[in-house]
Amino acid sequence: MIQLNYDKGTILIRGDMRIPNSYWDSRSNTYRALAMHYRNIIDYLRRSNIEFSDEVLDLIPCPTLSSNLKLRDYQRDALKTWIDTGRNGVIVLPTGAGKTVIAIEAMARFSMPTLVVVPTLDLVDQWRTKLSEEFNTEIGVYGGGEHILRPITVATYDTAYLRAEELGNKFYFMVFDEVHHLPSSGYMQIAEMYATPYRLGLTATYEREDGLHEKLTKLVGGKVFEMSVERLVGKHLSNYTLKRVKTELTPEEVEEYEKQHHIYTNYLRTHNIVLRTPKDFQYFVMRTGRDTKAREALLARHRARMIALNSRSKLDKLREILEKHHSDRILIFTEHNLLVQEISKRFLVPSITHKTPRDERTEILDNFRSDKYRVIVTSKVLDEGIDVPEANVAVVLSGSGSSREFIQRLGRILRKKEGKNAIMYEVVSRKTSEVGTSRKRRIGLGANASI
Repeated sequence: MIQLNYDKGTILIRGDMRIPNSYWDSRSNTYRALAMHYRNIIDYLRRSNIEFSDEVLDLIPCPTLSSNLKLRDYQRDALKTWIDTGRNGVIVLPTGAGKTVIAIEAMARFSMPTLVVVPTLDLVDQWRTKLSEEFNTEIGVYGGGEHILRPITVATYDTAYLRAEELGNKFYFMVFDEVHHLPSSGYMQIAEMYATPYRLGLTATYEREDGLHEKLTKLVGGKVFEMSVERLVGKHLSNYTLKRVKTELTPEEVEEYEKQHHIYTNYLRTHNIVLRTPKDFQYFVMRTGRDTKAREALLARHRARMIALNSRSKLDKLREILEKHHSDRILIFTEHNLLVQEISKRFLVPSITHKTPRDERTEILDNFRSDKYRVIVTSKVLDEGIDVPEANVAVVLSGSGSSREFIQRLGRILRKKEGKNAIMYEVVSRKTSEVGTSRKRRIGLGANASI
């Protein structure tokens, strides 16, 4: 008879038989498999009519859960599709479309010990609050110095990874919020070391520029449901308008930009280097370690990019936008903290960066929610993982070419409200590489992508 046991993120398989996805471990004289294969191993043994003893899971007793949530039509469709495809897979919905509601309804239907994995401590607090309100029970927390294990527990990716050997057989259901983080180095081991048979991934943007999202099929299950912003605007999300505003570099900025940009592009041209993918660029960066000219070209690229991203004329345009929308609630996004600080000082608006203490950040957002503050400027901190109060205008002064970043920023102003028409301004420096970056990050927005 085959005997299955959990051991530090793996399954020990005792018995004179090799099971698929297992390998021989000479130290323990047993076959061993990553814990993530637990469900497949059980299915294989049952289909093969092989007698076995299963001692893998040590589940936390879970009370019967019930929910009073009312799901929208697309949320019901998403949940049904996930169930019909075997209770594994990723649901892709825009920011503000209620991904959390779908996960909570799944928990209520199955009443399984559940671990919710999130990228930030802010999201830990948000999930804990929502879950405790809905289920009227204490929610466990792993992260931020807390280690409280309950039938429903919320953990950061970091803590779920560090405690994988301890928690890997305690849950029957896992929810990965912002699941696009999971394929990152290290975090993948969360999925690999947990025996949890049922898994749900949630994200607003499935694809990663490095292509690692393809690993999600193995780790959680592939994309099973997706609905774009365009399908939801008007009925479930606010209507919106994208406005690309082009500004001119000053003569001094033009001269310096062209000088630096020439150094960069001349190096690529003379060495026959074509950068089509993130991997191509990674190889170029690696080349700078042994080629001083390559390093000089990379630094020149950075200097040119900084000129385009931080052009003085952008602040003049920002002033015009702020004056035009003097009674609106506005979020300003930039790529770098230096510009955040300058905008904060020049326009006397509160700023949030990764250096902003958590209590101060909470106070700023609370004041924004209560209309005490009308404008907030930030870098990347508010892109995801923080519950941002409703706004109706966003200004992207600078950003990367990431579609994920752009869609997440757009999602910050799409919360539905009667009569609301959100506006997102994208301010780019004319005749610079920023124009191409702007086109790249709009991919996935359908008809609005070319506005």
